[in-house]
Order: sequence, then C-alpha cells, then structure tokens
Amino acid sequence: MSCLCEQIAGGDIDLSPTCIGHLWIFKNLKPEELEALSTTALRRRAARGDVLFFQGNPAEEMFLIKGGRVKLSKIMEDGTEMTLDIRKAGDVVGENLLSEETDYPVSAVCMEETLTCGFRRHQFEKLVMTHPNIGLQIIRNLSEQISWLTHRAGSMTVGNIEDRLYRVLSWVAHEHGTRSPQGLVIQFPLTHEDLSFLIGAHRVSITRAMKELREAGKIRLEGKRLVLPQEVI
Repeated sequence: MSCLCEQIAGGDIDLSPTCIGHLWIFKNLKPEELEALSTTALRRRAARGDVLFFQGNPAEEMFLIKGGRVKLSKIMEDGTEMTLDIRKAGDVVGENLLSEETDYPVSAVCMEETLTCGFRRHQFEKLVMTHPNIGLQIIRNLSEQISWLTHRAGSMTVGNIEDRLYRVLSWVAHEHGTRSPQGLVIQFPLTHEDLSFLIGAHRVSITRAMKELREAGKIRLEGKRLVLPQEVI
C-alpha cells in the first residue's frame, strides 16, 4: 500500500524520502512514538504562490515540506519584505507551534507545487500528553538546533561582501540545488533582493559582488540557472 503522501502527490511532485517522524525535531524517538506521529499527521497539497501562513497569524500548525519549496519572509516596520530563508522538501516550517509564541513571526509562501504533512496545535498537544517522551526529546533536539543556528549566524557576519555572498550561494546550492557535470545548479529564481536580505547588504552591492564572483569563476549564469562550478566548490 502506497504512502498517503504519494497518493496525494500523484507523481506531479518530487517527494522527499523524509517522513514526519524522521525530522530532526523528532529524532531518537521510540518506534511506537514515530508511529503515533505519522498516523496523526495531516497532508495538504498547495500550488505555487499559496500561503501556508501569514506573519501575525495564530501559530496553530507545523508542517513538514514533503515535496516542493517554501520561502520564509518578514515584513519590517517600514514595509520592506525581508527574505529570511528558503525551505526545501524534508525541512519543517511553523516550528513556533512548539514554543509559547502565539503568532507566526514570518510568512511562508510556496515557491512551487508543494505537499505538506503536519499537525495542528490541539493534535500535537494531545500526542505529547499521550506520549510524554516526545516532548522531552523535542526539548533536547531544539537545544542542539539553537547551537547550530548561532554558529551559522556568526559565520555570516565576517568577511567581505563577496565572501559572504558566496557562502550564502554555496549553502543554497548544497541545500536546494542539483548536481551536474558542471557543478551545483540552483534552478529556481533567487533575486538580488532575496540575496540582499539573506546577507544584509544593499541590492547594488549584491549586483557588484555577483559580477566579481562571475569574473573570478566562482559562479556562472546559464539563463535563469546559477551554477557553482565543481572545481571551486
């Protein structure tokens, strides 16, 4: 019998082998706890441009991205939209469900056809009440993730803009790209505005830095595709 996710995807969406119970949030759980997670989860299919949740909405759902890609963005006080992250198949969004925050601090928008698998708050609280070890293990796993994010944030504050931009492009390529004989390929749109917010620089500086990276042979543009040549990765 095929997985419910495969039935909903219908062959139109490339699915991650990662299931809800395989997420880093739920690692080291017992088999019966993983079974409870997977049987309780809700599946949903969304189109490109669909919003999983808006900034300021009540944080009532958490999603595994089973297939597709989702952009996380935030509207600042001056009305500027800041791109914070891009999540791929196998990643999770809406982790605020696990904290005391009542509203989502960001918006999550599908960049392509997307399939999600997740929980509503009342479902998840019932699970934790039935299986207390799930809650204890999540606390441990979140602590490890905070340490990793702190390290990543620190690495993005050093170096010149070209180095910072290349680190971001390398991260995106390794996390979201595909391998080819030419190197790692980023095949989805990534605007200079997106990059400016990801590294904290003005778009004019991004344009100049992209030119310098191209001239140095560190990146190559092929139509709408961005290639990081294999020999410099």
